Amino acid sequence: MSRRRIGFWYRLAAVICKPPLLVLFKRDWRGMENIPADGGFITAVNHNSYLDPLSYAHYQYNTGRVPRFLAKSGLFRSGFVGLMMRGTGQIPVYRETTDAANAFRAAVTAIEKGECVAFYPEATLTRDPALWPMQGKTGAARVALLTKAPVIPVAQWGANEAMPPYAKEKKLRLLPRKTLRVQAGPPVDLSAYHGKEPTAEVLREVTETIMAAITAQLADVRGENPPAVPFDPRRALAHERRAAREAARAAAAAEPVRSTQQAQEDEGK
Repeated sequence: MSRRRIGFWYRLAAVICKPPLLVLFKRDWRGMENIPADGGFITAVNHNSYLDPLSYAHYQYNTGRVPRFLAKSGLFRSGFVGLMMRGTGQIPVYRETTDAANAFRAAVTAIEKGECVAFYPEATLTRDPALWPMQGKTGAARVALLTKAPVIPVAQWGANEAMPPYAKEKKLRLLPRKTLRVQAGPPVDLSAYHGKEPTAEVLREVTETIMAAITAQLADVRGENPPAVPFDPRRALAHERRAAREAARAAAAAEPVRSTQQAQEDEGK
């Protein structure tokens, strides 16, 4: 999509958002040459701050290929944000409903029309303690196999320093001035999976390949080694629940002892 076809609503969003981003943050943008000049494609992006969609959108806008995000349906319903989401052609995701598949159909249609569709494969802010990408969902993999479109891994770092995820106080930490780092890598090689039935196993393998590519880009941006195994939020939640049950059982077992001791103390008074 050329800059001439970006459209009114995206240009309006840029007029509103770019000036404060330019003033408040420094930028370190790399890999723009990996963004396709034409044709439909997918970007797969890590997510570590409520602020990083603006960081990534700024980067992508400056390539001339604006993204269509898959976003929670609630953002489209009312107010100025809803107006902008609808006007810029973002794709609503209706989670845990019969309409959930519509987002993937809309994504496929957009790619077939030559547009860029941006996926956050983690589907939420990472819960990895060191903010590495965690295990991803299979939506991007499903659309990639259906369209055979290029999948561009995008890593970003820096927005999390200005607005850390899950911070108790959701306020910006603007000083000292932070650098928004965004890097796009070459397309992920998924040719081995083209033509295969999109079984659960195949979708998981494709997702792991995509997430590994994002993590490799982020490792380059951060200059650090990522964990050998991506963080699994379901396993972590299961561990927390198991620990809570064990603590409850230990507390229950200790209760009769405490009651006996209390009774003995009462008799001795």
